[in-house]
Amino acid sequence: MIEAAMIWNEPNNKSHWDPAVDPDWTKFAAMTKLAAQAIRAENPDLPRVLGGMSPIDPSFVNRLTGFGLLDHLDAIAVHGFPLDWNLWSIHDWPKKIDEIRAVTDKPVWVSEVGISSFGAEEVQEWGLRRTAELLTGRAPRIHWYSLYDLPQAWEATTRHKEAEGSSYFRHFHMGILREDGTPKPAAKIFPEFTPALGLCQWFHYEDHRLDDAVAWMKRLGVTYLRTGLSWADSFRPDALRWFDRQMEALRDFDVTVTFCFTPEHLGIEPHHSSAPREPELFAEFCAAMVRRYAPASVRAAAE
Repeated sequence: MIEAAMIWNEPNNKSHWDPAVDPDWTKFAAMTKLAAQAIRAENPDLPRVLGGMSPIDPSFVNRLTGFGLLDHLDAIAVHGFPLDWNLWSIHDWPKKIDEIRAVTDKPVWVSEVGISSFGAEEVQEWGLRRTAELLTGRAPRIHWYSLYDLPQAWEATTRHKEAEGSSYFRHFHMGILREDGTPKPAAKIFPEFTPALGLCQWFHYEDHRLDDAVAWMKRLGVTYLRTGLSWADSFRPDALRWFDRQMEALRDFDVTVTFCFTPEHLGIEPHHSSAPREPELFAEFCAAMVRRYAPASVRAAAE
């Protein structure tokens, strides 16, 4: 069952929202407001969550509050990777949550937190345990990123690719399972922290890992998951068939679905991080996905 709709992903990160197109986030706020209204019209009981910010920045929340956007949202999300990319200590997690709580009364979710095994798998294992100690009970949702390593043949969604040095290659080692599906040490201790911890796992179009992922999540005791339905992917051949398969496979979990990624032909610039020329089209996509996978009547009947 879809338990929440998340609107966009890391909107204050250049890899996911182009500041050259929208330097003050006015276009983002307008687009997100339209999407939130469209989701509410389809299912007024479905929580609407602001896509996880990265970096964690209270001034960004204040900016969106000034646009009136938070009046249309039910929760805010943050992302943190203190052992890989952030310039703060893992022990600062409670303080980072409190920084956002100080500027909003909305619940604060942690929709991505993770530690790569790039340097050593033992570091990831320690980091998982410490993260669970610091965050359990402090956020309504804690999505560990991620279940699988990113396949080496794929690209990571980031700005400068290999020019980032080791920062880029860490993207490929965030899973508690290796690319071939074998478990790392962190996977062996993950059940100690479920069901309090959930997972964030992005499934690519026609992702070959989907069924194995479901089996692994059940084995690990995971009850809730964050994933995405890509607006850009919706223009691929047989996109709805893939979306249907993905959502049916995940039916036994409480799923937060992230709606994001601009189709190149609809962007102000031809890139997934561009603001769309017609934000109403993104709102229509969000409404269509909620109507298909989380209609109000089905949710009410389930409750």
